[in-house]
Amino acid sequence: MKYISILGSTGSIGTQTLDVVREHAGNLKVCAITGNNNIELLKEQIIEFEPELCSVMSEEKALTLKKMLPKDCKTDISFGMDGLMQAAEFEKSEIAVTAISGMIGLKPTVAAIKKHKKIALANKETLVTGGSYIMDLAKKYNSQIIPVDSEHSAIFQCLMANEYRSVNKILLTASGGPFRGKDTEYLKNVTVEDALKHPNWSMGKKITIDSATLMNKGLEVIEAKFLFDIEPEQIEVLVHPQSIIHSGVEFIDHSTIAQLGLPDMRVPIQFALFYPERIHNSYKSLSLTDIGNLTFEKPDMEVFKCLRLAFDALKAGGTMPAVLNASNEVCVDLFLNKKISFLDIGNINEQVMLKHSSVKIDSIETILEAEEWTRQTIGSLMNIEH
Repeated sequence: MKYISILGSTGSIGTQTLDVVREHAGNLKVCAITGNNNIELLKEQIIEFEPELCSVMSEEKALTLKKMLPKDCKTDISFGMDGLMQAAEFEKSEIAVTAISGMIGLKPTVAAIKKHKKIALANKETLVTGGSYIMDLAKKYNSQIIPVDSEHSAIFQCLMANEYRSVNKILLTASGGPFRGKDTEYLKNVTVEDALKHPNWSMGKKITIDSATLMNKGLEVIEAKFLFDIEPEQIEVLVHPQSIIHSGVEFIDHSTIAQLGLPDMRVPIQFALFYPERIHNSYKSLSLTDIGNLTFEKPDMEVFKCLRLAFDALKAGGTMPAVLNASNEVCVDLFLNKKISFLDIGNINEQVMLKHSSVKIDSIETILEAEEWTRQTIGSLMNIEH
């Protein structure tokens, strides 16, 4: 039996992780979960999975949730960052699934690393903002990081029988999002509703907008650099609309290995939870004859400038990726609330990066200071408060 904690159990990755738990009920046990405001779903999850601990963001929500649960429920309810940290450090848990979206996932992920837990990493911000500092921390505390993103999982699997030093380049695939092939003139007038229509994947709003701007792929480029210890020049992004090849690796002998499968996040989640074993499941098999054609294009990094900015941030190093990430979080929120246009996301990100002088990361505080600087800078640029 493997004991797991799920940080962000009500989100897209969290709920699909619980699908995997249902599939393998005899092999997986959830001992701690966390959520934000969806206490109705948390109540259902508590009743079904009987975790020992559940944390929500506010004390008010915690009190409400307690009242909603059966009187004989044995799950402890906590709240706030303290509750998140309790779930991350939960003693019985062997694996922490970090499925929280945003910078709030950084501290609990670090806490889990320091408790020597295996990290099933779905929180992009941890490596995007922390980079080498996080990877060094994992090495120091003997904490294994297994990526949950389908692309990084694919690369990880391609590298299982090969040495990192034999890598020539990584082929990172992207669906292209809902605006693949569109130009800047078209993108001037797209709406929030347009941007949320992803052609292949069902995801949360933030990551769906990031897919539309290609920032999601940019963040994955930054993650890949640190996960696999390679240079930015060794990462090639390919637009692959069918989302069947999840990514690949070309080796120094010019042999390329790729990982294929239907777009189903439960597969990389299951892989991360059971690694190094492979476990049977009831999910649908890939039929290449049904798919028929697999096509590839180069991304347009002028129209979708967020992808270019990610490479620029990597080259600048230090706190620049953290600043880009924080700026993008603010901009996506502004766009979702219809306060800025779709193209403003990339434009504001670029302005903020140009104002930032990167410094070396030597602690979580350095990352959080960069984030705070970013939010203040955007506030000044747009005359808004954060």
